Amino acid sequence: MKTAKINNNINLEITRGDIANQPDIEVIVNAANAQLQTGGGVAGAIHSRAGPGLADECQPLAPINTGEAIITGAHNLPNKQVIHCLGPVYGINHPEAKLLASCYRSALNLAESNAASSIAFPAISTGIFGYPFLEAISIGLDVILNFNGYKNLKLVRIVLRSQDDFNSALDVLNKSLRDC
Repeated sequence: MKTAKINNNINLEITRGDIANQPDIEVIVNAANAQLQTGGGVAGAIHSRAGPGLADECQPLAPINTGEAIITGAHNLPNKQVIHCLGPVYGINHPEAKLLASCYRSALNLAESNAASSIAFPAISTGIFGYPFLEAISIGLDVILNFNGYKNLKLVRIVLRSQDDFNSALDVLNKSLRDC
């Protein structure tokens, strides 16, 4: 795990792990599909762990638009809430970078408006949606590092599955911090 202090002493952590197993985090972010249904990857892991109540709560809230985020309860997850973001499909939803940044910004705004003290993100759009990891994590980190609405959040965590993604994210973070 790598921790850095950002924007008024907010802790930014990058770690390896399972986004659906973050018991010390109030709000986790789901890389959702437009219908907010169980899917593969992050959405599948979160829905599976949360149980059928999450799908039931999501159903009347769907569909959501690319770049949009909504918030629900966490059901059987160890968290208080789940923020569902629909990231862009790389090469199809344009402009990809703007839409991906909107996901991160919308999630941070929702967490703040719900007085959350901690939030955990996966690498949105980098799975089946095909967004190149380095480009996507650079966009996500840029939004997190430059977000102006921090009031309640004290911890922002990025949870990555593979060691390669973790190492790459650390490189991007270290470069971003040097450039600040």
